[in-house]
Amino acid sequence: MSRVADHLAELTGFRDRDALDATLVSALHDLLRPLDIAIYRIVGEGEDRRWFTRARIAAGDRVPSADPLWADLSALPPLSEHPVRQTCLRQREGLMLDGQPALTLLPLDLERDCDAVLELRTHSPLGTEQLRLISSVLRVYRNFQSLLDYSERDTLTGLLNRKTFDENFMRCTVPVPPSLEGRLGLRRGGHTAWLGVVDIDHFKHVNDCHGHLIGDEVLLLLARLMRGVFRQGDQLYRFGGEEFVVLMRCDDAAAAAIAFERLRSTIEGHAFPRVGRITVSIGFTAVRPSDTPTSAFERADQAVYYVKQHGRNRVESHAALVARGDLVEQRLDGDDVVLF
Repeated sequence: MSRVADHLAELTGFRDRDALDATLVSALHDLLRPLDIAIYRIVGEGEDRRWFTRARIAAGDRVPSADPLWADLSALPPLSEHPVRQTCLRQREGLMLDGQPALTLLPLDLERDCDAVLELRTHSPLGTEQLRLISSVLRVYRNFQSLLDYSERDTLTGLLNRKTFDENFMRCTVPVPPSLEGRLGLRRGGHTAWLGVVDIDHFKHVNDCHGHLIGDEVLLLLARLMRGVFRQGDQLYRFGGEEFVVLMRCDDAAAAAIAFERLRSTIEGHAFPRVGRITVSIGFTAVRPSDTPTSAFERADQAVYYVKQHGRNRVESHAALVARGDLVEQRLDGDDVVLF
């Protein structure tokens, strides 16, 4: 019982979803000694949904592994490759399949969209006591996950909220120490961090003409489109009103511009019920080593303001605007910057 208590204490010791999933599979691996245990989550939208490995540990492994947080969606296995997982999520109940090895699948999310499954492979089917143990640990996991959602998520769109931005900014932009990467089974990569601000054009007109309920539906659909465009590891926020923020990693400005342009064109081409065509203005910037969350956000926001003043419905890089002379960046004492 003391081992179980120790694992439950560790499970709730992190306010980090990556660590939470890695700790869950590590705890159950230590308690049950399965051949293999993993958490798989559905990512992507529509017909291009895929299985993303959140955490996995096999017999003999010392720490969990995971798919890279910024993995290319096309490199992940499609849903059709694992129909049993789909059945488990659709039925929202556990499945046990005899065989060599025996397979046990349990849905992780029961009170919201059911998109993650816990999968165990064992020498023989799990017994009643083992299943009861898993159920108890999962109750703690789900309760803690709900607390994280309540404190970190925007209640309308389900995206991260503004109050989590500062903490996540530092985690996303500061390299993870190799010792911590190994412990959590994360492979975050060393690419540059980029911050983008996305602002819906003429959103006040939508609310004035169609009402706030339709306006809320636009925000919900836009958040869904954002999830489909960006990758599992990209951080998506709603800052309030019609303003959204993206924190992501990619190799260079060209790759960042392609990602943001993909979002812009996807939104422009989507038919929003009752509203029709919606467009967005997007500004983005590379995150500098000396940046604070505020300084990086302000540069991207300046680029958005420029787009708003020059036609809307396009993507602009802060650095490109400065290079063209459309914005002037003046450095003052220290690292402070003033834009004119």
